[in-house]
Amino acid sequence: MVKRKMEHSILCKNLSYNRILDNYGWLFISFALMLLVIFLFYPIVYSFYLSFTSSKGIVQKFIGFENYIKLFNDQMFLLALKNTFTILIIQVPIMLFLALILADILNDKNIKFRGFFRTGIFLPTVTSLVATAVLFKMMFSLDGLVNTILLKLHLLKEPIPWLLDPFWAKITLIIGMTWRWTGYNMVFYLSGLQNIPYDLYESAAIDGANKIQQFFYITIPMLKPIIIFTTIMSTIGTLQLFDEPINLSSGGVTASSVGPGNSLLTLSVYIYNLVFKYMPNFGYAAAVSYVIVFITAILTFIQFKVVGEKE
Repeated sequence: MVKRKMEHSILCKNLSYNRILDNYGWLFISFALMLLVIFLFYPIVYSFYLSFTSSKGIVQKFIGFENYIKLFNDQMFLLALKNTFTILIIQVPIMLFLALILADILNDKNIKFRGFFRTGIFLPTVTSLVATAVLFKMMFSLDGLVNTILLKLHLLKEPIPWLLDPFWAKITLIIGMTWRWTGYNMVFYLSGLQNIPYDLYESAAIDGANKIQQFFYITIPMLKPIIIFTTIMSTIGTLQLFDEPINLSSGGVTASSVGPGNSLLTLSVYIYNLVFKYMPNFGYAAAVSYVIVFITAILTFIQFKVVGEKE
């Protein structure tokens, strides 16, 4: 009987001690949670509420789904949506495939100075975006380095208006984004390749598989989770594309159009224009921003669904 009372007393003390630890734990993280609520959760909820209001200046009026209905008749929004998806469909697959090939090449143990090449390819990621934009404007101007080289090689008869034509402006933007972010994704693939046993490649080589067959039947299947991760992250980044088109456009944020004929106008740039450039309409801008959220959620769900079915 005495033993049971002692065991019960010890159990109560342990429970009491655990409660004290729990209370201290909540106390320690309460400040961080408060910051998350104030600066993350509240803005998300409030911006979603704003998307159902007409808020010009400080006057707000609840209008239901009118902002979302208005989007279907907004030619500027449809143009921004078209431009964003054009860049997404073309640039992201090229960038990820190029990053995958470079990672596979630089994972080869027989290549000398691998660290040098890896650093060189990754370096554009940490380069100042403003400096990158200035460099690309100089290189892709009518009398810039790119046209000069192409003309001297007799590949062109006349200079290409890279930043003056809507089609070529998109091409220039895609080239710039690919140059900047390929190395970033290459690092993810390199980290994944380090976990693939080299014996698999040696066994495949003994069985007669060449490098291309090893790439498609070993490397890609083994890197599938990382490929899906980089695809989703690149999709989100492209849907939120803002810095590159703004910096590559001739007049930046003060220009009347983003690129020739608004060819570089993206959804994020259009949101910026609605809030800071045109007559401020926070409710309509919030509705456009939640279109990005909905599209991102749908594309992410589709990507996971397709991969799940294949698995």
